[in-house]
Amino acid sequence: MPREHILIVDDERAIQATLRAVLEDEGYRITSVGSAPDALTKLSDETLDLIFLDIWMPGMDGLEALAEIKQRQPETTVVMISGHATIETAVKATKLGAYDFIEKPLSLEKTLLAVSRALEHSRLERENRALREQLDRGQQIVGKSALIEELRGQIAVAAPTNGRVLIHGENGAGKELVARAIHAQSTRRDAPFVEVNCAAIPEELIESELFGHERGAFTGAVARHRGKFEAANGGTIFLDEIGDMSLKTQAKVLRVLEEQAFERVGGKETLQVDVRVLAASNQDLKEQIAQGRFREDLYYRLAVIPIEVPALRKRKEDIPGLVSYFIALFSAQNGKRAKTVSVEALAYFLAYDWPGNVRELRNMVERLVIMTPRDIIGPEDLPPPLRPKEPASGAEEIQREKTLK
Repeated sequence: MPREHILIVDDERAIQATLRAVLEDEGYRITSVGSAPDALTKLSDETLDLIFLDIWMPGMDGLEALAEIKQRQPETTVVMISGHATIETAVKATKLGAYDFIEKPLSLEKTLLAVSRALEHSRLERENRALREQLDRGQQIVGKSALIEELRGQIAVAAPTNGRVLIHGENGAGKELVARAIHAQSTRRDAPFVEVNCAAIPEELIESELFGHERGAFTGAVARHRGKFEAANGGTIFLDEIGDMSLKTQAKVLRVLEEQAFERVGGKETLQVDVRVLAASNQDLKEQIAQGRFREDLYYRLAVIPIEVPALRKRKEDIPGLVSYFIALFSAQNGKRAKTVSVEALAYFLAYDWPGNVRELRNMVERLVIMTPRDIIGPEDLPPPLRPKEPASGAEEIQREKTLK
């Protein structure tokens, strides 16, 4: 795993040298600068785990820099240092978002303790953000069918390894959920999970998005930009819909997989990264290979562990549980009392084939939670195509649901 990256910001070179020596001895990666503007530049160019920020510096002082840092990247953990601190200054720094405050001359013991606590705080903050995002998005694999239990078993086996995983499934089936579950159960769970939707990024921008670019690399490149592979260093990158990636970009991704190295667009410096790659596609990549649209060598490097996500129509016994889960989720998000679905209405859910899979089901339930005026969602509340004019198999599906219970 990569070492934690700490930035030291102090106009006194002696302080920079002392802190660097102490922290490098502890195994941390250290960058040091002598002014607040230089620190803000590093904030844009580098991935930082912790900043030591001096308060009294010429030009922009530490408090001004702290306010700017928190505005740009609120999640960044900052420890303030000062030789002329007052209680008022410490209180102001805390209100601006500083995690801790230590005084000069720096004590070795106090400095190392501050670093340990600050990095632990950063880790917990990342975990909490990931959990909140998971809850906000409904990021759980819900279901008790044999297909879902098999999928969970595959995730449990693949996750603790560093093996690359190629996830296949229809649109909306839950490929992203599988990727996130693999990351969450891996040894990289505390490091970044970076998602790239290859189908949503224009061809002329995909290389810059993946590998970053240097200032002046092309028209509009007014500053250095860190790419997704660099942002995912130490963690996991998820290349969604990789079948939409051009052959040119595929060749560059192949090099990263082989060498764990790349150059930014317009740059000459070779950057080393430690990234686990997960990829997903709704296309038949072997057919794409036969048609000359996908590199065979890239396919076999990605498909070390292939995982298939079943379509919702193949696991309809999971539908009642998914409906209940999404009702609870969207009722809480919209401040509404949880609704229930009548047996008659649920029969329509079971009869429908859900071509959009779980994503379509989720959107339908969100709509019904918001738009249904009563506490019970009945057949009359269901819009097309969920409720056709003449539901031929409703009674059969009601009986099926009773059997499932």
